[in-house]
Amino acid sequence: MRWSKRKFMLGAGASLALPALAQGPGDEIRIGCTNPLSGPAAAYGAAGMAMEAHFAMVNEAGGIHGRRIRLLVADDGFSPPRTLEQTRRLVEGEKVMFMLGQVGTNTALAARQYLNEAKVPQLFIASGAPTWLDDIDKYPWSLALQPSYVDEGLEIAAHILATRPTAKVGALFQNDDAGRGFMRGLREGLARRPGVLVKEQTTEATEPTVDSQVIALNSAGADTVVIFMLPRSTSQAIRRVNDLQWAAQIYLSSASTSIAQALLPAGPLERSKGILSVGYMKDPTDPGWAGDEGVRSTIATIRKYRPRTVIEFSAAVGVTMAQLGTEVLRLCGKDPSRDNILAQTMRLDIATPMLLPGLRVKTAPTHRAVLDKVRLQVFDGASWKLM
Repeated sequence: MRWSKRKFMLGAGASLALPALAQGPGDEIRIGCTNPLSGPAAAYGAAGMAMEAHFAMVNEAGGIHGRRIRLLVADDGFSPPRTLEQTRRLVEGEKVMFMLGQVGTNTALAARQYLNEAKVPQLFIASGAPTWLDDIDKYPWSLALQPSYVDEGLEIAAHILATRPTAKVGALFQNDDAGRGFMRGLREGLARRPGVLVKEQTTEATEPTVDSQVIALNSAGADTVVIFMLPRSTSQAIRRVNDLQWAAQIYLSSASTSIAQALLPAGPLERSKGILSVGYMKDPTDPGWAGDEGVRSTIATIRKYRPRTVIEFSAAVGVTMAQLGTEVLRLCGKDPSRDNILAQTMRLDIATPMLLPGLRVKTAPTHRAVLDKVRLQVFDGASWKLM
Protein backbone atom coordinates (compact mmCIF):
# COMPACT_ATOMS: atom_id res chain seq x y z
CA MET A 1 0.00 0.00 0.00
CA ARG A 2 1.32 3.43 -0.90
CA TRP A 3 0.20 6.25 1.37
CA SER A 4 0.62 9.91 0.61
CA LYS A 5 3.89 10.87 2.29
CA ARG A 6 2.62 14.13 3.71
CA LYS A 7 1.52 14.49 7.33
CA PHE A 8 -2.08 15.25 8.04
CA MET A 9 -2.11 16.92 11.46
CA LEU A 10 -0.23 19.87 12.78
CA GLY A 11 1.05 18.07 15.91
CA ALA A 12 4.68 16.97 15.99
CA GLY A 13 5.26 13.47 14.66
CA ALA A 14 1.65 12.88 13.62
CA SER A 15 1.42 10.93 10.37
CA LEU A 16 -0.79 8.52 8.51
CA ALA A 17 0.67 5.20 9.61
CA LEU A 18 -0.89 5.09 13.06
CA PRO A 19 -2.62 2.23 14.88
CA ALA A 20 -6.36 2.06 14.41
CA LEU A 21 -8.22 4.07 17.03
CA ALA A 22 -11.88 3.99 17.97
CA GLN A 23 -13.66 7.23 17.21
CA GLY A 24 -15.79 8.46 20.08
CA PRO A 25 -17.05 11.86 21.21
CA GLY A 26 -14.22 14.37 21.31
CA ASP A 27 -11.83 12.24 19.24
CA GLU A 28 -10.50 13.16 15.84
CA ILE A 29 -12.60 12.29 12.82
CA ARG A 30 -10.78 10.15 10.30
CA ILE A 31 -11.65 10.52 6.62
CA GLY A 32 -10.39 8.25 3.86
CA CYS A 33 -9.60 9.14 0.27
CA THR A 34 -8.18 7.24 -2.70
CA ASN A 35 -6.43 9.27 -5.39
CA PRO A 36 -4.27 8.42 -8.41
CA LEU A 37 -0.93 9.69 -7.16
CA SER A 38 0.66 7.50 -9.85
CA GLY A 39 -0.44 5.95 -13.15
CA PRO A 40 -2.19 7.37 -16.23
CA ALA A 41 -4.33 9.83 -14.24
CA ALA A 42 -1.64 11.02 -11.81
CA ALA A 43 -2.47 14.62 -12.70
CA TYR A 44 -5.67 14.18 -10.70
CA GLY A 45 -3.57 13.59 -7.56
CA ALA A 46 -3.61 17.32 -6.96
CA ALA A 47 -7.18 16.86 -5.71
CA GLY A 48 -6.06 14.90 -2.65
CA MET A 49 -3.26 17.34 -1.88
CA ALA A 50 -5.67 20.27 -2.03
CA MET A 51 -8.03 18.41 0.32
CA GLU A 52 -5.15 18.04 2.75
CA ALA A 53 -4.53 21.79 2.62
CA HIS A 54 -8.15 22.58 3.41
CA PHE A 55 -8.33 20.27 6.42
CA ALA A 56 -4.98 21.53 7.73
CA MET A 57 -6.52 25.01 7.70
CA VAL A 58 -9.64 23.68 9.44
CA ASN A 59 -7.54 22.03 12.15
CA GLU A 60 -5.51 25.18 12.73
CA ALA A 61 -8.77 27.01 13.34
CA GLY A 62 -9.84 24.45 15.96
CA GLY A 63 -11.38 21.70 13.85
CA ILE A 64 -15.11 21.08 13.49
CA HIS A 65 -17.15 21.21 16.71
CA GLY A 66 -13.89 20.72 18.59
CA ARG A 67 -12.84 17.63 16.65
CA ARG A 68 -9.70 17.56 14.56
CA ILE A 69 -9.89 16.09 11.07
CA ARG A 70 -7.37 13.52 9.89
CA LEU A 71 -7.44 12.91 6.14
CA LEU A 72 -5.79 9.69 4.97
CA VAL A 73 -4.97 9.64 1.26
CA ALA A 74 -4.00 6.35 -0.39
CA ASP A 75 -2.65 5.93 -3.93
CA ASP A 76 -4.77 3.68 -6.13
CA GLY A 77 -2.90 4.34 -9.39
CA PHE A 78 -6.30 4.76 -11.09
CA SER A 79 -6.69 0.98 -10.90
CA PRO A 80 -10.11 -0.29 -9.69
CA PRO A 81 -8.73 -3.38 -7.89
CA ARG A 82 -6.27 -1.18 -6.01
CA THR A 83 -9.05 1.25 -5.16
CA LEU A 84 -11.04 -1.51 -3.49
CA GLU A 85 -7.96 -2.79 -1.67
CA GLN A 86 -7.04 0.66 -0.39
CA THR A 87 -10.63 1.42 0.58
CA ARG A 88 -10.87 -1.76 2.65
CA ARG A 89 -7.62 -0.90 4.44
CA LEU A 90 -8.82 2.61 5.20
CA VAL A 91 -12.17 1.40 6.56
CA GLU A 92 -11.08 -1.75 8.38
CA GLY A 93 -7.49 -0.88 9.30
CA GLU A 94 -7.50 2.88 9.76
CA LYS A 95 -11.12 3.09 10.97
CA VAL A 96 -12.10 6.03 8.79
CA MET A 97 -15.61 7.33 9.38
CA PHE A 98 -16.30 7.89 5.67
CA MET A 99 -14.68 8.12 2.24
CA LEU A 100 -14.42 11.53 0.63
CA GLY A 101 -13.49 12.67 -2.86
CA GLN A 102 -12.50 9.40 -4.50
CA VAL A 103 -11.31 10.19 -8.02
CA GLY A 104 -12.60 8.36 -11.08
CA THR A 105 -15.69 6.46 -12.18
CA ASN A 106 -14.48 2.88 -12.50
CA THR A 107 -12.23 3.25 -9.46
CA ALA A 108 -15.02 4.53 -7.21
CA LEU A 109 -17.44 1.96 -8.61
CA ALA A 110 -15.03 -0.78 -7.55
CA ALA A 111 -15.55 0.28 -3.92
CA ARG A 112 -19.24 1.12 -4.08
CA GLN A 113 -20.77 -2.24 -3.21
CA TYR A 114 -18.32 -2.84 -0.37
CA LEU A 115 -18.95 0.59 1.16
CA ASN A 116 -22.73 0.31 0.85
CA GLU A 117 -22.76 -3.15 2.43
CA ALA A 118 -20.66 -1.75 5.27
CA LYS A 119 -22.86 1.39 5.43
CA VAL A 120 -19.85 3.68 5.11
CA PRO A 121 -20.62 6.97 3.31
CA GLN A 122 -18.84 7.39 -0.03
CA LEU A 123 -19.16 11.12 -0.55
CA PHE A 124 -18.54 13.66 -3.31
CA ILE A 125 -16.93 11.28 -5.76
CA ALA A 126 -15.09 13.01 -8.61
CA SER A 127 -17.30 11.51 -11.29
CA GLY A 128 -20.44 12.38 -13.20
CA ALA A 129 -21.32 8.90 -14.45
CA PRO A 130 -25.11 8.48 -14.54
CA THR A 131 -25.04 5.36 -12.40
CA TRP A 132 -24.53 7.39 -9.21
CA LEU A 133 -28.02 8.88 -9.53
CA ASP A 134 -29.65 6.12 -11.59
CA ASP A 135 -28.82 3.55 -8.90
CA ILE A 136 -28.94 5.70 -5.78
CA ASP A 137 -31.86 3.74 -4.29
CA LYS A 138 -29.75 0.59 -4.49
CA TYR A 139 -26.55 2.31 -3.31
CA PRO A 140 -27.75 5.16 -1.05
CA TRP A 141 -24.38 5.58 0.68
CA SER A 142 -22.64 6.72 -2.54
CA LEU A 143 -22.87 10.31 -3.77
CA ALA A 144 -21.05 11.90 -6.70
CA LEU A 145 -19.93 15.52 -6.86
CA GLN A 146 -20.08 16.33 -10.54
CA PRO A 147 -23.00 17.07 -12.85
CA SER A 148 -24.14 14.03 -14.81
CA TYR A 149 -22.08 13.27 -17.90
CA VAL A 150 -25.39 12.53 -19.62
CA ASP A 151 -26.39 16.15 -19.06
CA GLU A 152 -23.02 17.31 -20.40
CA GLY A 153 -23.60 15.32 -23.59
CA LEU A 154 -27.11 16.73 -23.92
CA GLU A 155 -25.85 20.30 -23.45
CA ILE A 156 -23.19 19.93 -26.12
CA ALA A 157 -25.64 18.28 -28.52
CA ALA A 158 -28.13 21.11 -28.06
CA HIS A 159 -25.45 23.70 -28.83
CA ILE A 160 -24.33 21.86 -31.95
CA LEU A 161 -27.88 21.59 -33.29
CA ALA A 162 -28.57 25.25 -32.54
CA THR A 163 -25.40 26.70 -34.04
CA ARG A 164 -24.09 24.22 -36.64
CA PRO A 165 -27.00 23.24 -38.90
CA THR A 166 -24.84 21.19 -41.29
CA ALA A 167 -22.48 19.70 -38.70
CA LYS A 168 -20.94 16.27 -39.19
CA VAL A 169 -20.00 15.12 -35.72
CA GLY A 170 -17.22 12.75 -34.77
CA ALA A 171 -16.98 11.60 -31.15
CA LEU A 172 -13.88 10.37 -29.32
CA PHE A 173 -14.61 9.02 -25.87
CA GLN A 174 -13.20 6.86 -23.12
CA ASN A 175 -14.39 3.27 -23.12
CA ASP A 176 -15.75 3.13 -19.58
CA ASP A 177 -18.92 3.95 -17.67
CA ALA A 178 -18.07 7.64 -17.66
CA GLY A 179 -17.51 7.84 -21.40
CA ARG A 180 -20.57 5.74 -22.17
CA GLY A 181 -22.69 7.96 -19.94
CA PHE A 182 -21.50 11.05 -21.79
CA MET A 183 -22.22 9.40 -25.14
CA ARG A 184 -25.70 8.45 -23.97
CA GLY A 185 -26.49 12.13 -23.62
CA LEU A 186 -24.74 13.15 -26.84
CA ARG A 187 -26.51 10.50 -28.92
CA GLU A 188 -29.88 11.30 -27.37
CA GLY A 189 -29.44 15.00 -28.05
CA LEU A 190 -28.20 14.57 -31.63
CA ALA A 191 -30.94 12.05 -32.48
CA ARG A 192 -33.21 14.98 -33.35
CA ARG A 193 -31.15 15.35 -36.54
CA PRO A 194 -30.60 11.84 -38.00
CA GLY A 195 -27.19 11.27 -39.56
CA VAL A 196 -25.40 14.12 -37.82
CA LEU A 197 -23.20 11.73 -35.81
CA VAL A 198 -20.98 10.29 -38.54
CA LYS A 199 -18.30 8.45 -36.54
CA GLU A 200 -17.51 7.26 -33.02
CA GLN A 201 -14.12 6.23 -31.72
CA THR A 202 -13.19 4.88 -28.27
CA THR A 203 -9.98 4.81 -26.28
CA GLU A 204 -8.75 3.17 -23.10
CA ALA A 205 -7.30 5.30 -20.31
CA THR A 206 -4.02 3.42 -20.59
CA GLU A 207 -3.56 3.84 -24.37
CA PRO A 208 -0.32 5.70 -25.14
CA THR A 209 -1.77 7.69 -28.05
CA VAL A 210 -5.08 8.50 -29.76
CA ASP A 211 -3.60 9.41 -33.14
CA SER A 212 -5.35 6.61 -35.02
CA GLN A 213 -8.74 7.55 -33.57
CA VAL A 214 -8.34 11.21 -34.55
CA ILE A 215 -7.30 10.20 -38.08
CA ALA A 216 -10.38 7.95 -38.33
CA LEU A 217 -12.69 10.84 -37.42
CA ASN A 218 -10.98 13.06 -39.96
CA SER A 219 -11.29 10.39 -42.66
CA ALA A 220 -15.03 10.07 -41.91
CA GLY A 221 -15.54 13.69 -42.94
CA ALA A 222 -16.34 15.05 -39.49
CA ASP A 223 -16.13 18.83 -39.13
CA THR A 224 -17.09 18.83 -35.43
CA VAL A 225 -15.19 16.76 -32.86
CA VAL A 226 -16.58 16.01 -29.40
CA ILE A 227 -14.02 14.69 -26.89
CA PHE A 228 -14.51 12.92 -23.58
CA MET A 229 -11.16 11.65 -22.28
CA LEU A 230 -8.54 12.19 -19.60
CA PRO A 231 -6.57 15.45 -19.93
CA ARG A 232 -3.45 13.67 -21.24
CA SER A 233 -5.37 12.02 -24.09
CA THR A 234 -7.34 15.19 -24.78
CA SER A 235 -4.16 17.21 -25.27
CA GLN A 236 -2.90 14.54 -27.70
CA ALA A 237 -6.12 14.78 -29.68
CA ILE A 238 -6.00 18.59 -29.88
CA ARG A 239 -2.38 18.46 -30.98
CA ARG A 240 -3.17 15.87 -33.67
CA VAL A 241 -6.11 17.90 -35.00
CA ASN A 242 -3.76 20.87 -35.39
CA ASP A 243 -1.03 18.75 -36.97
CA LEU A 244 -3.54 17.60 -39.59
CA GLN A 245 -4.43 21.27 -40.25
CA TRP A 246 -8.00 20.17 -39.71
CA ALA A 247 -10.35 23.09 -39.12
CA ALA A 248 -12.75 21.13 -36.93
CA GLN A 249 -14.82 22.69 -34.17
CA ILE A 250 -13.78 20.95 -30.94
CA TYR A 251 -16.03 20.41 -27.92
CA LEU A 252 -14.64 19.18 -24.60
CA SER A 253 -16.35 17.64 -21.60
CA SER A 254 -15.74 19.08 -18.14
CA ALA A 255 -13.21 16.28 -17.51
CA SER A 256 -10.61 18.00 -19.68
CA THR A 257 -10.99 21.76 -19.44
CA SER A 258 -7.82 22.27 -17.39
CA ILE A 259 -5.58 24.79 -19.14
CA ALA A 260 -2.49 23.37 -17.43
CA GLN A 261 -3.26 19.68 -17.95
CA ALA A 262 -5.17 19.58 -21.25
CA LEU A 263 -4.58 22.70 -23.32
CA LEU A 264 -0.98 23.73 -22.65
CA PRO A 265 0.47 20.28 -23.41
CA ALA A 266 -1.26 20.46 -26.82
CA GLY A 267 0.97 23.35 -27.88
CA PRO A 268 0.69 27.15 -27.90
CA LEU A 269 -2.63 28.18 -26.38
CA GLU A 270 -3.50 30.13 -29.50
CA ARG A 271 -4.04 26.77 -31.21
CA SER A 272 -6.86 26.00 -28.76
CA LYS A 273 -8.69 29.24 -29.51
CA GLY A 274 -12.35 28.62 -30.25
CA ILE A 275 -12.62 25.31 -28.43
CA LEU A 276 -15.99 24.99 -26.67
CA SER A 277 -16.67 23.09 -23.48
CA VAL A 278 -19.06 22.55 -20.64
CA GLY A 279 -17.85 23.25 -17.13
CA TYR A 280 -18.82 23.66 -13.51
CA MET A 281 -15.60 24.72 -11.79
CA LYS A 282 -13.24 27.69 -11.99
CA ASP A 283 -9.75 26.81 -13.22
CA PRO A 284 -7.16 28.42 -10.91
CA THR A 285 -4.65 28.50 -13.80
CA ASP A 286 -7.05 30.54 -15.92
CA PRO A 287 -5.95 34.21 -15.96
CA GLY A 288 -9.59 35.19 -16.37
CA TRP A 289 -10.15 34.27 -12.70
CA ALA A 290 -7.01 35.98 -11.38
CA GLY A 291 -9.01 38.67 -9.60
CA ASP A 292 -11.70 36.35 -8.24
CA GLU A 293 -11.70 36.29 -4.44
CA GLY A 294 -12.67 32.62 -4.23
CA VAL A 295 -9.82 31.61 -6.51
CA ARG A 296 -7.34 33.83 -4.69
CA SER A 297 -8.26 32.48 -1.26
CA THR A 298 -8.15 28.88 -2.52
CA ILE A 299 -4.68 29.35 -3.99
CA ALA A 300 -3.49 31.06 -0.80
CA THR A 301 -4.73 28.17 1.35
CA ILE A 302 -3.03 25.54 -0.80
CA ARG A 303 0.25 27.46 -0.93
CA LYS A 304 0.27 27.95 2.82
CA TYR A 305 -0.56 24.40 3.92
CA ARG A 306 0.60 22.18 1.02
CA PRO A 307 3.05 24.32 -0.99
CA ARG A 308 4.21 21.42 -3.19
CA THR A 309 0.74 20.97 -4.67
CA VAL A 310 0.42 21.68 -8.39
CA ILE A 311 -2.29 24.32 -8.43
CA GLU A 312 -4.58 23.51 -11.33
CA PHE A 313 -8.13 22.36 -12.07
CA SER A 314 -7.95 19.15 -10.04
CA ALA A 315 -6.85 21.15 -7.01
CA ALA A 316 -9.98 23.29 -7.33
CA VAL A 317 -12.09 20.13 -7.39
CA GLY A 318 -10.25 18.80 -4.33
CA VAL A 319 -10.82 21.94 -2.29
CA THR A 320 -14.50 21.89 -3.22
CA MET A 321 -14.89 18.27 -2.12
CA ALA A 322 -13.17 19.10 1.18
CA GLN A 323 -15.38 22.16 1.71
CA LEU A 324 -18.50 20.07 1.17
CA GLY A 325 -17.18 17.43 3.56
CA THR A 326 -16.60 20.17 6.12
CA GLU A 327 -20.12 21.50 5.64
CA VAL A 328 -21.60 18.04 6.18
CA LEU A 329 -19.66 17.62 9.43
CA ARG A 330 -20.69 21.10 10.54
CA LEU A 331 -24.34 20.20 9.97
CA CYS A 332 -23.82 16.99 11.97
CA GLY A 333 -23.24 19.01 15.13
CA LYS A 334 -22.33 16.74 18.03
CA ASP A 335 -23.33 13.57 16.19
CA PRO A 336 -20.78 12.70 13.47
CA SER A 337 -22.11 9.16 13.14
CA ARG A 338 -22.25 7.55 9.72
CA ASP A 339 -26.06 7.63 9.68
CA ASN A 340 -26.10 11.34 10.47
CA ILE A 341 -23.32 12.11 8.00
CA LEU A 342 -25.42 10.54 5.26
CA ALA A 343 -28.55 12.39 6.43
CA GLN A 344 -26.80 15.76 6.29
CA THR A 345 -25.81 15.25 2.64
CA MET A 346 -29.53 15.63 1.93
CA ARG A 347 -29.81 19.16 3.32
CA LEU A 348 -26.91 21.01 1.74
CA ASP A 349 -27.44 24.56 0.52
CA ILE A 350 -24.13 26.21 -0.29
CA ALA A 351 -22.25 27.95 -3.10
CA THR A 352 -18.61 26.98 -2.64
CA PRO A 353 -16.04 29.54 -3.88
CA MET A 354 -14.67 27.57 -6.85
CA LEU A 355 -18.02 26.82 -8.52
CA LEU A 356 -18.75 28.77 -11.68
CA PRO A 357 -21.11 31.73 -11.26
CA GLY A 358 -24.75 30.70 -11.09
CA LEU A 359 -24.06 27.20 -9.75
CA ARG A 360 -25.01 26.10 -6.25
CA VAL A 361 -25.15 22.87 -4.24
CA LYS A 362 -28.70 22.35 -3.02
CA THR A 363 -29.81 18.86 -2.01
CA ALA A 364 -32.85 17.24 -0.42
CA PRO A 365 -34.03 13.69 0.30
CA THR A 366 -35.81 13.79 -3.07
CA HIS A 367 -33.01 15.63 -4.87
CA ARG A 368 -29.62 14.11 -4.11
CA ALA A 369 -27.73 15.47 -7.13
CA VAL A 370 -24.94 17.60 -5.69
CA LEU A 371 -24.50 19.60 -8.90
CA ASP A 372 -27.16 19.46 -11.59
CA LYS A 373 -26.11 22.23 -13.98
CA VAL A 374 -23.17 23.06 -16.24
CA ARG A 375 -22.13 26.23 -18.07
CA LEU A 376 -21.04 26.50 -21.68
CA GLN A 377 -17.73 28.27 -22.23
CA VAL A 378 -15.35 29.11 -25.08
CA PHE A 379 -11.57 29.36 -24.99
CA ASP A 380 -10.33 32.68 -26.38
CA GLY A 381 -6.66 31.72 -26.68
CA ALA A 382 -5.83 32.71 -23.11
CA SER A 383 -8.78 31.86 -20.87
CA TRP A 384 -12.25 30.35 -20.77
CA LYS A 385 -15.14 32.78 -21.27
CA LEU A 386 -18.61 31.89 -20.05
CA MET A 387 -21.32 31.98 -22.71
